Amino acid sequence: MSSKDIITLLHGAGGSYMHNLIKQIFMTLDDNFGDIGLQMLDDGAVINNVVFTTDSFIVRPIFFKGGDIGRLSVSGTVNDIAMMGGDPVALSLGVVIEEGFPIHDLEKIVNSIKNTALEAGVHIVTGDTKVMEKGSLDKIIINTSGIGFRSKQLDHDIETLRKTREPKEWLVPLNLRPGDKIIVSGTIGDHAIAILSSREGIGFEANVSSDVAPLNKLINGILEIGGVADAKDPTRGGLADLLNDWSEKSKLGIYIREEDIPVKDEVRAASEFMGMDILELGNEGKAVIAVSPEYVKDVLNELWSIPQGKDASVIGEVRKDIEGVILETSIGGKRYVGRPLGDPVPRIC
Repeated sequence: MSSKDIITLLHGAGGSYMHNLIKQIFMTLDDNFGDIGLQMLDDGAVINNVVFTTDSFIVRPIFFKGGDIGRLSVSGTVNDIAMMGGDPVALSLGVVIEEGFPIHDLEKIVNSIKNTALEAGVHIVTGDTKVMEKGSLDKIIINTSGIGFRSKQLDHDIETLRKTREPKEWLVPLNLRPGDKIIVSGTIGDHAIAILSSREGIGFEANVSSDVAPLNKLINGILEIGGVADAKDPTRGGLADLLNDWSEKSKLGIYIREEDIPVKDEVRAASEFMGMDILELGNEGKAVIAVSPEYVKDVLNELWSIPQGKDASVIGEVRKDIEGVILETSIGGKRYVGRPLGDPVPRIC
């Protein structure tokens, strides 16, 4: 059996391998039920103004600088709902545990889940627990599914978009128009480098904490300002995968400037040491936002007013005279940014 006939880690890493797998295998389900269904390939589905999403978390290590698998599981699902314009309300919690797992560690994870849910203002309302034989599972897997209702702030945001376009009723890439500015809410690559530096045997340590956090309140704040065409968190595959997804679905080009992309010095040094592209590194507490030009200043001021958005920056714009994603380098050159094969750091979420 060749490598083409089996699943590899790349198939779950958020890049072109995973997208091809989804299109070739899972899209044969061919179900477009609801306002936004499977065919949209977005962060979740919308059914009768209810946003529904699900995610499974297999991060290694389960405790890392700045977070743990519990905080990650709540934040990831909350953010998927928020990035579509939903207000997350309730989550399910499915936990698969390896035999021999320390109860003390499970208590720490559940306490982290509780605290993160309180931070986000969501409720854990149902769940399931399974235990597998020792050696048949790497410690613990968590699945969280979530529902949310249409955010009140989204109606205001859509109304502001109608001044310049005919938007869809939710935050989706089809809302993008030439001239829209691309904002990133903070420094990129923090989560991936924090995970790597927490792993044994990697050979380096970085004083970087994961950015993992629920972003629903941040998103509601900018929707209240208005002019937001779409928002998405750059998780697996990072900024490169997200922007290529936007370009592909909107059929527009995206131009970004390297010198405007916020990156911590420690993250830049670590990525260079490991030979990784910063644009492909995963994040768990950042949002990329497409905004109408006339609202950019106010959106930035809103982001800068809160800790999670203090490093927010305009990194580029949507254009119709180019194809795909183009990066203007810090030395003035230009290069094409393709969709990565996958996130260079496996099992970051």
